Amino acid sequence: MKRRALWVIAVMVAIPVAALGYTKAQPSNHGTPPEMAAEADRADRIIVDKPARRLQLLRDGAVIGEYEISLGAAPDGHKTREGDEKTPEGEYMIDWRNARSVAHLSLHISYPNAADTDAASARGESPGGAIMIHGMLNGWGWLGGLHRRWDWTNGCIAVTNAEMRDIWSRVPDGTPIEIRGAT
Repeated sequence: MKRRALWVIAVMVAIPVAALGYTKAQPSNHGTPPEMAAEADRADRIIVDKPARRLQLLRDGAVIGEYEISLGAAPDGHKTREGDEKTPEGEYMIDWRNARSVAHLSLHISYPNAADTDAASARGESPGGAIMIHGMLNGWGWLGGLHRRWDWTNGCIAVTNAEMRDIWSRVPDGTPIEIRGAT
């Protein structure tokens, strides 16, 4: 019985270690990122509805794209500090993009803003950062939509790799993003 318990413990430790090693071994080069869509097909605003787990691309107030999402592992409430695994809430913008990310493409959200930084500073904490819209972690794209069954990011907004390629091509830098929490 002791041997079986040790075997079970060894397997329970080995699986996450192997998964982490697999992720780290994947290349961060995703090939050529998609070209930007035609101007008429580009978003001029993004709305993220955290409770509904939905990201919408808008142009002139009309929805031109909608995606189911996963959020940070602690999805309720506004991000207040580094490591809280929350997805921020409020008005931000897409300020840069990374084609060689640890996940399949990523668009950076301008969190923290001045108010976020000031509030964290007043508490003696770091507000965190590196909040992105991204695809699956490198090497895990085969999971596809299964990733939506749980909130697994460190505060980012995750979609499938195919959806990320679509979003990448339709969202120019400078696009405002509103992340809404529960009301």
